[in-house]
Amino acid sequence: MRYKFLPSFVTRRGRITQSQENNLNHLSDFEITSYQDILSSKEGFSKLVLEIGFGNGENTLRLAKNNPDTLYIGSEVYQAGIGYLLGEVIKDDINNIKITSGDIRLLFEDIKSPIFDDVVVICPDPWPKLKHHKRRMLNREFLELIHPIIKENGNLFMSTDWENYAESIGEAVNNSNGYQKLDSSIYENSELTKFQKRAVEEGRAIYTFALKVI
Repeated sequence: MRYKFLPSFVTRRGRITQSQENNLNHLSDFEITSYQDILSSKEGFSKLVLEIGFGNGENTLRLAKNNPDTLYIGSEVYQAGIGYLLGEVIKDDINNIKITSGDIRLLFEDIKSPIFDDVVVICPDPWPKLKHHKRRMLNREFLELIHPIIKENGNLFMSTDWENYAESIGEAVNNSNGYQKLDSSIYENSELTKFQKRAVEEGRAIYTFALKVI
C-alpha cells in the first residue's frame, strides 16, 4: 500500500478490553472526519483546540473538564486509547470532546482556513532507532503543513522525552517561518501520560517547545 505520508505510527490493534471494544461502538457519535464536521461541531464554543496523539486521553479529559467553553478535538490512532476516552466521555456526559482517528495529516489537507486556536502534541512516538528517525512526525514538513490551519496568534505546543528528538525539533523550528518562540505555555503543566511517567521514572527529561503563529 502507498501512503500519502510516511507513517509516523504502527498500525497495530494492541491490547483492548471488552469495555473499550464496546465503547468503540459509539465512536460515530463523537467522530470528526472532515473540515465540515469541525465547522459544525465548533458552533457554540469560544475556542477550538486540537490534541494530536492523546494516548488514553488523560490530558484531553482534564482540559475539557476545566474549560467547558472550549471544544477539544483529540486525535489518536490506537483503538484501546480511543475506547478508553470514549468510555470516560460517555460516563461523565462530556460534551466538548470530539475524536478523530487515522493519520491526522490527511485531515489537515481537508481544512480550508485557520481554524484552531491551539494545537498540542505531547510526546509522540519517538522512533528511537536511527533508521526510523525519518518516521518522526515533528519535523519541518509538519510545521509547514500545520501552520495554515492555526489562527494568527494561536499556539503550537510540542514536547518529547527523547533528547535527540528534541534536538531535531529545535532545528526544524529554527528553519521554519511563521512561528515565534515563547518562554512558556499553559500546556507545560499537561497531565502526564503513562509513557511520560515512565520516562520520568527512567530519568529522562521532558523537552518542550512553545510557539505562537505569526
